[in-house]
Amino acid sequence: MDGLQILPPAITMMVGPQIMSAVIFVTTPSAVHVSLGFLGGVAVVATAAGVALAWGLAAAPGNAVDLGSRDDNGSGGKIIQYVLVGLLAASTAKNWFGRATAEPPKRLGTLMTAGPKRAFKVGLLVILLMPSDIAIMLTAGVHLEQSDSGYERALPFIALTVLVAAIPLLARLLFHRRAESAAPTVQEWIRPMAGSSTSSPARSSSS
Repeated sequence: MDGLQILPPAITMMVGPQIMSAVIFVTTPSAVHVSLGFLGGVAVVATAAGVALAWGLAAAPGNAVDLGSRDDNGSGGKIIQYVLVGLLAASTAKNWFGRATAEPPKRLGTLMTAGPKRAFKVGLLVILLMPSDIAIMLTAGVHLEQSDSGYERALPFIALTVLVAAIPLLARLLFHRRAESAAPTVQEWIRPMAGSSTSSPARSSSS
């Protein structure tokens, strides 16, 4: 995955509950600590370990499966990547056409009281349990194996994925006062998803 090729998959990795979780975490009283826990789960365990595991799976068959050259569009490696991209596209299309009746996961509303440890776990699970993210990581693993590249070739993709996940936190830090003012509004919007009638957590100047 070279150059601008890493941008679409990095964005796709964080679309949906992933980026929504990041947004919720920046509205919590300990926004920075909680968000950093989330980013740690996304980066260190989920994405980095996920790509490494996918690379290992792609390399496991050894010479039994010939992935061919990455420049050959008819090679085994390219066909596998096309299949994975097709599955990703089908999943995206399903979510798009079903968006009118789809409801956000109710667990999102419970994240407003999460601490750093729970945020770390959420960062791990929202990547490793999402079929679309698994397809992207498998594609990256096959690409690494087919091109006979080292793991360092995946680092830009991992870094960009984390950067996309960090956008809500960066916005919070950049627009500190406005972000604090908007936090209760975001919380009230999320609260019905959890079926909660409790009052919003008190504002905090922590950033």
